[in-house]
Amino acid sequence: MLNSILLFLNMGTPELMLILFAVLLLFGGKKLPELARGLGKGMREFKDASDGVKREIHRNINAVNDDLSVDLDSKKTTESEQQTEKPHINS
Repeated sequence: MLNSILLFLNMGTPELMLILFAVLLLFGGKKLPELARGLGKGMREFKDASDGVKREIHRNINAVNDDLSVDLDSKKTTESEQQTEKPHINS
């Protein structure tokens, strides 16, 4: 997975090392674990929120499908009841 991300960004080892070195210089060795933890928590919250949105969308789609199937079933039932109730007129 990491390899595919790096290929997508077209970043090699030298570029990655330069970025990591710049981050180390800017924030220091003691702040890096805090930053990584905060980034991990943020990514987890984002994933949870997006999963919640997906669940809500699927729940609404299923509710609409259930309503449509109930409406279609009730329509078929009413039509069959109407056909059985009509007396046949023989001329």
